[in-house]
Amino acid sequence: QVQLVESGGGLVQAGGSLRLSCAASGTIRRINDMGWYRQAPGKQRELVASITSGGSTNYADSVKGRFIISRDNAKNTVFLQMNSLKFEDTAVYYCACEIVAGVSGYYWGQGTQVTVSS
Repeated sequence: QVQLVESGGGLVQAGGSLRLSCAASGTIRRINDMGWYRQAPGKQRELVASITSGGSTNYADSVKGRFIISRDNAKNTVFLQMNSLKFEDTAVYYCACEIVAGVSGYYWGQGTQVTVSS
């Protein structure tokens, strides 16, 4: 059974930083794309950043230059370093990974709350 466990959310003042982590566990053969999504109250879930197995990254325009996505393939972990946080970054952040395993597919974490106070 594959699981994704996120950590690192919390409350921070505008201009501050947080680092999110998401670790995949289980009988995993390979992880392809890894990404972070977020969903603010009353809004649709949106892609924040993604990273391929080769390290190519993609960012939403709203976070370019402020957020950095990275991964540790040996630990099946993806990170999101969030700098210069803004009030509008407040949301529940979810990691999602395309995993090749006994049951392959796109797996989601449980979500972690990020709250930025203005």
